[in-house]
Amino acid sequence: MKRLFLRAGVLALALAGSLPALAHRDPPGPAVKAPLVIGHRGGGSGYLPEHTLEAYALGIELGADYVEPDLVATKDGHLIARHEPNLINTTNVKDLPQFAARKRTVMLDGVPDTGFFASDFTLAEIKQLRAVQPLPERGTQFDGQFEIPTLAEIVEFVKRKSQEKGRRIGLYPETKHPTYHRSIGLALEDRLLRVLTQAGWNHRGAPVFIQSFETANLRYLRTRTELPLVQLVDADDIDAAGKLVFNPPYHKPYDWVVSGRAGNFGDLLTPAGLAEVATYADGIGPWKPYIRSTACTLVNGGACADVNGDGKVNEADRTLLPPTDLVQRAHALGLLVHPYTFRSEPRRLVSDYAGNPAAEYLMFYELGVDGVFSDFADDAVAARTQYLLKNDPDYARCLVDGRCGRGRR
Repeated sequence: MKRLFLRAGVLALALAGSLPALAHRDPPGPAVKAPLVIGHRGGGSGYLPEHTLEAYALGIELGADYVEPDLVATKDGHLIARHEPNLINTTNVKDLPQFAARKRTVMLDGVPDTGFFASDFTLAEIKQLRAVQPLPERGTQFDGQFEIPTLAEIVEFVKRKSQEKGRRIGLYPETKHPTYHRSIGLALEDRLLRVLTQAGWNHRGAPVFIQSFETANLRYLRTRTELPLVQLVDADDIDAAGKLVFNPPYHKPYDWVVSGRAGNFGDLLTPAGLAEVATYADGIGPWKPYIRSTACTLVNGGACADVNGDGKVNEADRTLLPPTDLVQRAHALGLLVHPYTFRSEPRRLVSDYAGNPAAEYLMFYELGVDGVFSDFADDAVAARTQYLLKNDPDYARCLVDGRCGRGRR
């Protein structure tokens, strides 16, 4: 029962203390919940190389409430922001001759992975690297310009930006491959809490969520912090009919693989699974199809056909299916729901959205999610404004007059 009260308190703090959290209404009218915009890999990562102070800064300028650093460890135990321990796709390391001998193959979550690993570099060496854009459809004009930041640098930066902007800006770190890091003697959890404690952010009410795709490390963190924890939920793919596919290594939390636990990620979102998650976490971060999946508009040979004639098969060749009841079931247990990842490129937008990113955000906002992970914070914020204008008759006045009450810009 004590855990239930704590979780309810965290939910209330997240909704009432985060900016923006509640659209203003004069009492006694009920408030309209404003979903958080979480800057995925920074929130400006749709425009700039991800996990750089520059991408975080742009995300904040575009209106992100939280910025998300993915965390991996260096050889000397510092936490840095990279999407994976392997630096080959997100930095210029492969172009630097002084590090050529560092290239090797490791088993990462049971899969051989070849490249350059953060755990083979000291922080001083990491600072010689520069970030690059890993996604081919995005611009590369800023490749090689921006440093790789540490968690401590990001915390200091976010605090400064929050003060400059006069609004609460938070941090949403993810512990990447925690079982792997623990196996090489570089466990992430206490290192993360140590940085947050030194910054005065390891307490209930601090502007921090901690997330992970694994479960054991979240259970450990639950014994060490009152910060809200979020269980991420993945899958490998969606089939032609819209059913989630669970193939290794994206079939289950890797700590389940190591411990021999049966099941897959989807089991975390069954009634029993959600009840279990609620014993150690305060929210879920599901892949979007768990909330509303998609099916091939036209099936050819058991796979999606290119219905729009652009010569490629992608999300634009799929159609929305009816939504599930996941949001309602999670909320019934006091769990927040923060789905991922929202992106604005046409190939990533289901045909129902007609190429308009706002249509996707609006649909998920209407389904009741508490926040969204976005590479393009500007699109998420613009859609949120439309959502509030539609659902809160007082919000137009708030938007125009700038007098939005506590927590409003």
